[in-house]
Amino acid sequence: MYEISVTTRFPAAHQLRLADGTLEPLHEHDWRVTVTLASRRLDSMGVVADFGLIRARLAQAIADLRGRNLGPLDAFAGENPSAENVAGLIAGRMAPDLPEGVSLACVEVEEEPGCVARYVPES
Repeated sequence: MYEISVTTRFPAAHQLRLADGTLEPLHEHDWRVTVTLASRRLDSMGVVADFGLIRARLAQAIADLRGRNLGPLDAFAGENPSAENVAGLIAGRMAPDLPEGVSLACVEVEEEPGCVARYVPES
């Protein structure tokens, strides 16, 4: 099995509803997103997928998140804009239209150094 990863960053704010129902203060992060793809074989170029293509798809997947307050976005209607939910959202946007034989292995979202959420699709 081969894997490749593409990483990017985007600024965005969020505010989580805490377990007691209160809202934490609105705050911003420089979110770091890493998308990892996997394949059992390489394509005719000898790669899992073209990095440029995957980088462009990742840019599209986060375009409406960049520089925004995540909470009011339709993508988070009814759920907290947590790092876990951001990872799941990006995974859902990246998984369709991957090259043949390529699967999404995981999406990692780092809010701040050392605080990483990972979404791993079910096989």
